[in-house]
Amino acid sequence: MITFLRGTLAESLPNRATIDVNGVGYEVLVPLSTYDALGEVGKPVRILTHLHIRENEHTLYGFGTDEERDLFRLLIGRVTGIGPKLGMAVLSGMSVTHFKGAVVNGDVTSLAKISGLGKKTAERIVLELKDKVGVAAAWEAASAGHSPTPEAAAQNDAVLALISLGYKQVDAHKAVKKLADSHELGAAPSVDDFIRGALRVLS
Repeated sequence: MITFLRGTLAESLPNRATIDVNGVGYEVLVPLSTYDALGEVGKPVRILTHLHIRENEHTLYGFGTDEERDLFRLLIGRVTGIGPKLGMAVLSGMSVTHFKGAVVNGDVTSLAKISGLGKKTAERIVLELKDKVGVAAAWEAASAGHSPTPEAAAQNDAVLALISLGYKQVDAHKAVKKLADSHELGAAPSVDDFIRGALRVLS
């Protein structure tokens, strides 16, 4: 089992990265949250990994934090019908904290807006994770002290709204992140502020 890679970032794309480890290039599939944190090509990088083995394919998935990898493993291991592709879609669609809050609160609507999920799969995620002993209870206990900041929640909701309007997840994420990094919307921007600004960026 490959647990992590430490090397030089040789390539970085929204859905995958190549890590040069002592002259060997490892292709790693990553969610958008990890892509954002990778940094510049040519810089040192350390990425946590999960090796998914199928009959004719070995695929490495990469994550920036333990929380992301733990959630990915929980989804593909304990929710019926969720494979690596949908697991990555969840991590690209919302933050780990936001996802846990949605499960604890039974917020199927927010989960269903994640690209590739849909209402039935979102309902199954909530139902099956709430049924797992200790999962939802532990998340609920932790959520009070680790809830997303109002701005992070607004960014996440704006991305989901843009996806529902027909924009690609990668494009919506990039547009909202660009606005957040530029601070052009001022202090404490609302969901509507992010949506209007992103529509300008995307037009």
